[in-house]
Formats: sequence, structure tokens, C-alpha cells
Amino acid sequence: MAEINFFSRLANLWAGFVSLWITDVEKRHPEIAYQNAIDSMIEKYTRLKSATAAIIRRRQDLELRMKSEEGELASVAADLEGAMATGQDDLAVVLIQKKNALDASIATLKGDLTQAQTDAEEAKDSLLQVKNEIEKLKAEKDRMLAQMQSAQARVKIQNQLEGLSVDAEVRALDNVREHIKNTVAEANLGKELRDSDLDVRLAKLRQSSGAITAKQQLEEMKKARAAQAAGASAGKSM
Repeated sequence: MAEINFFSRLANLWAGFVSLWITDVEKRHPEIAYQNAIDSMIEKYTRLKSATAAIIRRRQDLELRMKSEEGELASVAADLEGAMATGQDDLAVVLIQKKNALDASIATLKGDLTQAQTDAEEAKDSLLQVKNEIEKLKAEKDRMLAQMQSAQARVKIQNQLEGLSVDAEVRALDNVREHIKNTVAEANLGKELRDSDLDVRLAKLRQSSGAITAKQQLEEMKKARAAQAAGASAGKSM
């Protein structure tokens, strides 16, 4: 029992894989799915057509039997009138029995023929319905495949347009801009680090002090020259 269950589960699993594979193939190739559906409908139409032909043939056979027995009934009725007119009672009895049998048979045939006519009409309606479904399915196939091809072409064009978009170039420039800003920031950071270094600050201080000392010396030299010039002017006046 366990072995049977194992093989049953394995068969179901395999059937599931095959079904998924077929579904995937049909999605990639919808024309195959449509054609399979159309072929299935055509096969159904062929079987239904054969069945309808058999039903119509039965109706025709019943109609022929009805016509034949109605003709025979008319003949028996005429013979019965003749037998009664000529006083042939024994023959009349036989003809009456035959007439009764024909009446019963014709009544049964009428019921069968009515049913056969109904069956034939229903079969023809079903046949026409299946035929219309086939035509609709063919038209749908052409329409849907055309839509599919149009959609695929649009997607292809959109992908090409996206490939030509400036978004990629803009993103590339953004990266370049970001890199430049980072480089400038690194350079500024190096300068700030140097400015904050004690040795650098001390060197700047000494440079600033030297400039102040030089300015003081310049002022003293100017004063000395001015004093000399004033002394020379006073000597000349005396």
C-alpha cells in the first residue's frame, strides 16, 4: 500500500511539473495555446457533426416509416370498407385487427418522430453553436496575437528610448560632481589641518612678529633721519 501511494504521489508530482512547463510554454507562445484550443473545438465539432447526422438519419427513417404505415393504414381502411360492404365478416375482423395494430404503431411512431425532430433541432443548434465558437476563437486568436505583437513592439521601443535617455548621463555627471566636491573638501581639510598644527601656528606667529619688528625699525630710522635733517637745518641758520 505504501509503495502504491509513493508511485501515486510521484505521478502527481510529475504531472504537476509537466503542467507548469506547458503553462510556461503557452505563456511564451500564446499562438500554441490558441491553436490547441481551436483544434480541440474542431475535434468536438467533428464528433458532434457525426452524432447530429445520426440523429437526422433516425428522424428521416421515422418519417419514411410513418409515411409507409400511414399509406398502409389507408389501404387497410379501404379494404375494410370493401369487406364490410360485401359481407365478408371474417376478412373484416382480420382487417380491423391489422388496422388497430397500424394505429398503435403510428401513434408510437408519432411520439418517436416528435422526439427525433426535437433531438435533431437541438443537435443542429449545438453544432452551429460550436461552429460559431470556433470562428470566434479564431478571430480572438488573430486579435490577441496582434495585440501581443503590438505590445511587444511598444515594450521594445520603450526599452530603446530608455537606453537613449539622458538619465544615465545625468547620473554619471552627478557622480563626477560628487567626486569633485569630495576632492575639494579633502583639499580644504588638509589646509585646515595644517593651519591648526602648532608648528604652523608658531611659524606664522614668528613671521608676524618679524614683520612688526621690521616696521618698528623702519619708524625709528625715519625718526632718526628726521632728527638729523632738523639738526642740519638748525646749524645752517646759526
